[in-house]
Amino acid sequence: MTSGVDDDDRFDWRGGGAAAAALLAALILLGMVFLVALTNDARERALANERRAYDVALLVRSVDASISRSEAALGRFVLDERVDLSGNIYYSQWRLAEHQLAELRRLLGRNADQRRRTQYLDNLFRKRGEELAAAARAAAAKQGQVGPTLFYVASQSPTGPELSRTLDTIAKAERQALRARIQQSEVYSAEADRLSDYLSWLGLLVGAGAIFLGLIAVQAVRQNAASRREAEGEAYRAESLEMAVEARTQELRAANEALRAEAEEREAAEAQLRQVQKMEAVGQLTGGIAHDFNNMLAVVVGGIDLARRRLNGPRREIMTHLNNAMEGATRAAALTRRLLSFARSEPLLPDSVDPAELVTGMSDLLDRTIGERIQVEVDAVPGTWPIYVDSHQLENAIVNLAVNARDAMEGVGRMQVSTRNVTLAAGEIGDVQAGDYVRISVSDTGCGMAPEVIERAFEPFFTTKPVGKGTGLGLSQIFGFAHQSGGEVGIESVVGKGTTVSIYLPRSAAPAVTTAAMGMMQDQDDVRVTGARILVVEDDPRVRASTIGALEDLEYRPVACASGAEALQLFRTDLFDLVISDVIMPEMTGPEMIRKLKAEHDHFAVLFVTGYVGEGESDDLAGYELLRKPFTVSALASAVAAALSRTPSEPRPLAAAAAQG
Repeated sequence: MTSGVDDDDRFDWRGGGAAAAALLAALILLGMVFLVALTNDARERALANERRAYDVALLVRSVDASISRSEAALGRFVLDERVDLSGNIYYSQWRLAEHQLAELRRLLGRNADQRRRTQYLDNLFRKRGEELAAAARAAAAKQGQVGPTLFYVASQSPTGPELSRTLDTIAKAERQALRARIQQSEVYSAEADRLSDYLSWLGLLVGAGAIFLGLIAVQAVRQNAASRREAEGEAYRAESLEMAVEARTQELRAANEALRAEAEEREAAEAQLRQVQKMEAVGQLTGGIAHDFNNMLAVVVGGIDLARRRLNGPRREIMTHLNNAMEGATRAAALTRRLLSFARSEPLLPDSVDPAELVTGMSDLLDRTIGERIQVEVDAVPGTWPIYVDSHQLENAIVNLAVNARDAMEGVGRMQVSTRNVTLAAGEIGDVQAGDYVRISVSDTGCGMAPEVIERAFEPFFTTKPVGKGTGLGLSQIFGFAHQSGGEVGIESVVGKGTTVSIYLPRSAAPAVTTAAMGMMQDQDDVRVTGARILVVEDDPRVRASTIGALEDLEYRPVACASGAEALQLFRTDLFDLVISDVIMPEMTGPEMIRKLKAEHDHFAVLFVTGYVGEGESDDLAGYELLRKPFTVSALASAVAAALSRTPSEPRPLAAAAAQG
């Protein structure tokens, strides 16, 4: 009896132990299944991150390729100006790049560092778009060389390389993250395999206990088999994904090589295109200059040679030949002035001007220039805003337009010169900025201009006049003067009805200088100081000799030297009332010499003489008189008188002594 009870108790203990063991095994099995699920989920996330990293890398390359193709298409567009071909390619590729950037922002939105990079990339992209848009607008408007010039300026901008570097930085960051995610995926795969092995052993243990817990053991075995099948399927999918990633990597590498080859080919083509354009422009420019200068030199050489042959002949015949030579030299100087103005190297001497008063004052000049058979009307509206320009350059521009109008009307017709206040929006006329402008228009009733002629009107040496009737620099000079003054030029023309050329100049806040004030200034320029001591600094011996001779004829007392160093030595032993200096000289320029002299001696006047003033040098000439080469004796006399009138009020000791003697 007792033994039976002990057996029952022993049997219960064994059954309870088996049940506890089975329960513990089941709990362990559930725990391991849960761990396997977590591991698989982590692996799935790692694989998803891998796929996203590959998508980001591919998208970065696509953005770079789209931008490159857009810029290449723009390069062709600014040359051929065909919106239907290269223009559409440029716009479509740029829009494609915008969509790709939006997708890139979506993919990188969860990463704070990458999100900052994409924000910076967006700013660079918008800035690069604005730089390229200026060239595109010029090409779309068919403004000739403006489009290639703006495209060249945009190509030199650091925005493009910075944009590529930012894309490379984003791709590099994703590649680093990709390596970390691949390692993480491998760790999770190994952990899943290890847990699968544990599950297999646990399944065997549960199978051995199935004698005591049949249904529980069978269920555990089934669950174990299902887990194994799932693990094997995940392993197979992981292997397939790895093979797909490897294939995708090969595709990306091939695409990268293709893009690099295309970029090198494009760079070589652009370099060749720039060289061809440079040689074409140089050929056209030198050909036009040589043609006009040879014509003018033929007049000068022929006139001087005939005058030399007839020195013993009638004075009237000699003066005729000399006058012809002087006219040819004057035309050559005017052509040089136009070339400098077209190149924007001619320094302006701006002042606040009343355009209505200036145009009204030119009425007699225009009547004499145009002739009696053309009716000239001046419509200068009172109250026109003042403008800040070089009045002489503006007068030359109006005279050039009037001469063009006369030629277009073949000497018979009606011409109107008018001034108006206008307010323009940005880009309304050419590349003009928004603001208040004064429009000075010259209208004629001539033959008009065809659209293809208007497109080329501002090109240098382009002219529709017969050979010998024009240089083709008139409108180019006006275009350069207007842009140098912050304005723009517009042309309106109808074939057979006439043409209107308008110069738009920005409004000035300073009050205009009146004609009376200019007259007072002219009276001051007529001051003469007979016997004044003048130091002439000129490195060219022929120019120096002719200047000395002219000053002696004007009853001045000139002293000559060939360099700035000699001038400094002369000032240490002598004093002068006026220094006439060339601007460009070897070793020491004229402005550098004057700064050194002013540091030691302040009571002398300065007159600069120059044939060319480069960029940035005109600032050194501010506050001094300027005489441009070539010049006549009359022009030299006026410039010397004007320079002496600027001298400080203190007495000049040498000039005073000369006057007493």
